Amino acid sequence: MHARFYHPAKIAIGQIVELSAENKHHAARVLRLKTGDPITLFSGDGGEFSAHMQTISKSSTAVLIDAYHDIDCESPLHIELAQAICVNEKMDWIIQKAVELGVTRVQPITTDRSIVHLSDERSSKRLQHWQKIVISACEQCGRNHIPQVLPLISLPQWLSQKKTTRSAHDVHLMLSTTATKGLREIPRPPADANLALVIGPEGGFTQEEEATILHTGTGFIPLRLGKRILRTESAALAAIAAIQALWGDY
Repeated sequence: MHARFYHPAKIAIGQIVELSAENKHHAARVLRLKTGDPITLFSGDGGEFSAHMQTISKSSTAVLIDAYHDIDCESPLHIELAQAICVNEKMDWIIQKAVELGVTRVQPITTDRSIVHLSDERSSKRLQHWQKIVISACEQCGRNHIPQVLPLISLPQWLSQKKTTRSAHDVHLMLSTTATKGLREIPRPPADANLALVIGPEGGFTQEEEATILHTGTGFIPLRLGKRILRTESAALAAIAAIQALWGDY
C-alpha cells in the first residue's frame, strides 16, 4: 500500500496539491519519498486519489493527482463508543485502535471515578489531539471517512442525548462486571440500527452510575465479555472486535 495522506480540501484529477507542513515533514523526512513516488490522498468524504510526488524541496512539497478510486473500507455497522476518559496514553491507544476496528464516532465522557479532570482549555486541546490520532489511524488502516471525536461531556449529559435520539432499532450496550449476558445472547440488530457502547473508567462505574445507565429509558443492555475482568483500555477494543465478528465485516 502506498503512503496515505489526509488532505482536508477538495481534490480533483489533474490538480497539483501542496501538502501541509505536517504531511510534508512525514513525506520528506520520515518516509523519504522522492519525485515520482506514488502516494494516496483522501479528503475524508469517501474514496481516494492516486497521485505522485511532483516536487520535494524546502519551499514546496507538491503532488499531482492522477486518478480517483471509489474505495470504501467502512464497516456496515454504525458504532458509537462512549469511553470514560482515562490517562493520556490509554485514551490515545483506545481512540487509535477503535478507529482501526471501525467505530463511527467516539464520545469521551467524565464519570464519578474518572481520575483525569480537564479544564475547558485543556479539554479543547485534547480534542484536537484526539482528532489528529483519528486521522493518523485512518491514514494507516485505509479508511476514507474520518470518524468524529465529540467534545468531552459528563455521563448524565450523554445519557440524556441517548434518551432523546434513540430509535426502536438501536442497540445500546454497557460493559459491566456484574452482567450475566454475553454478546451471543443479544439478537442481531437490523441493518439500519445505531450501536452505542459505553465503557467505564479505570475503577469502573459506580453502582449508582450503572443503575442510572440501565434505568433512565435509554434501553441499555448490561454485557459481560467472558468471566474475566478487562481493563478499560482492553474492554472497548475487545467488545468492538467481537461486535464486528458477530454482526459486522469480520
